[in-house]
Amino acid sequence: MHNPGTAPQERFPAPTLFADGAQFIGGRLTKGTSGRTHTVVDPATGEAVYTYELAGADDVDAAVAAARAAFPAWSGATPGERSDALHRFAAVLAERAEDFARAESLQCGKPLKLTREFDVPGTVDNTAFFAGAARHLQGQSAGEYSGDHTSYVRREPIGVVGSIAPWNYPLQMAAWKILPAIAAGNTIVLKPAELTPLTSLLFARAATDAGIPDGVVNIVNGTGKEAGEHLVAHPDVAMTSFTGSTAVGRRVAEIATAGVKRLHLELGGKAPFLVFDDADLDAAVNGAVAAALINTGQDCTAATRAYVQRPLYEAFVERTAALMETVRLGDPFAPGTDLGPLVSHAHRDRVAAFVDRARGYARVVTGGEVPKGELENGAFYPPTLVADAAQDSEIVQCEVFGPVLAVLPFDTDDEGIGLANDTPYGLAASAWTGNVYRANRATREIKAGCVWINDHIPIISEMPHGGYGASGYGKDMSAYSFEEYTQVKHVMFDNTAVARKDWHRTVFGDRF
Repeated sequence: MHNPGTAPQERFPAPTLFADGAQFIGGRLTKGTSGRTHTVVDPATGEAVYTYELAGADDVDAAVAAARAAFPAWSGATPGERSDALHRFAAVLAERAEDFARAESLQCGKPLKLTREFDVPGTVDNTAFFAGAARHLQGQSAGEYSGDHTSYVRREPIGVVGSIAPWNYPLQMAAWKILPAIAAGNTIVLKPAELTPLTSLLFARAATDAGIPDGVVNIVNGTGKEAGEHLVAHPDVAMTSFTGSTAVGRRVAEIATAGVKRLHLELGGKAPFLVFDDADLDAAVNGAVAAALINTGQDCTAATRAYVQRPLYEAFVERTAALMETVRLGDPFAPGTDLGPLVSHAHRDRVAAFVDRARGYARVVTGGEVPKGELENGAFYPPTLVADAAQDSEIVQCEVFGPVLAVLPFDTDDEGIGLANDTPYGLAASAWTGNVYRANRATREIKAGCVWINDHIPIISEMPHGGYGASGYGKDMSAYSFEEYTQVKHVMFDNTAVARKDWHRTVFGDRF
């Protein structure tokens, strides 16, 4: 590992920028009122980055009140006015791209080249997309569907949205939650993960600097148990959007359902990577390594289960292991680094425990050992390939959320597709084949919100992201996401001046 050579505050000056606190409420930073603190740690070095006061229930109440106060004016703005504000927002984000990239790398351990080339540009693009979408909040055209009456449908904002985002993509998840909500005329209170508050705060500040009114975007940084649950249960929050584990998603759904709130859930994944015997083996191997290791495997859509048809199985295992062994772990800020640390030491230990248990029933082909020496102070874990596990084993069925790929063989096409569908999750999948009929069958029969053919991982602002089954419901990105943050109203006009109606007399008699 290349020694960073600089203190965390020099890599990104969080203590200076957020000296006034880590709660962004009504357009300004304030300190949390819970009486407890949390320290953001650089997962590459174990060094403290920033200590802040956690939000309590009072902070959530203040943020919701600010959002509620801002709602009438923001929802009443014209689509063009909201669009202009979002275009300015995209420009501010682009101007501050390096700040966002460095803050994301520091708090998450992502290689700087990844945040510079993917996370930040993707967020700017998503902002530009919703700037355009803001002008297309459409209902349905008018029509005479019932006698002398004209009907049409309005799409309207819902109100205050309470959102909870995870730690694996803090910047992009903040964008995916905030942008469609405010483009549709809602206001929002976002609770990021305690581990990764920095880029959400930068995002909210950029929104204000772009001219989005105070109170439209609010950030509360607290624990899930205290701040998160209070936000979901708050009576003035009309909709809840949550991204995270399926287990926590069930708890969020329980609280939100009690309040009869609109609910959007993007939960766990266990994406299959299905390789048929006519696939380009080199392309499949390269794709598997990239898709398994993206964001150090901390990605709900990452390839986690590779099913390889028997004629290619041994070659796939051998070549994938060899390619994994060339991946360079190290300092996220070093140009030569391919893979940074996991988000925390606790999470690294969780991932390692999955692999250690797998040794009892499978073959660990490469990786599987916590690094020593110059990497040992960080939360590093090497690319790991596990072969020959049973389909019902823990490593195949459970979300490991680390740089670990399990590889299993299959014989027939029916078996391969059946294995791909054999988990509770359904977020994403890919199939690798040179046969158009196999490809078409895979896209039709694999139960997932996204199925790639001869690729795995790319996403675009114009297309939806969301899952089936235990992976939740609702969509992020695209026009489908935009509609998630609206409610539909039927409007009907009586086109006649005649007071006496046939349906009146039918129900109440001639006196009407």
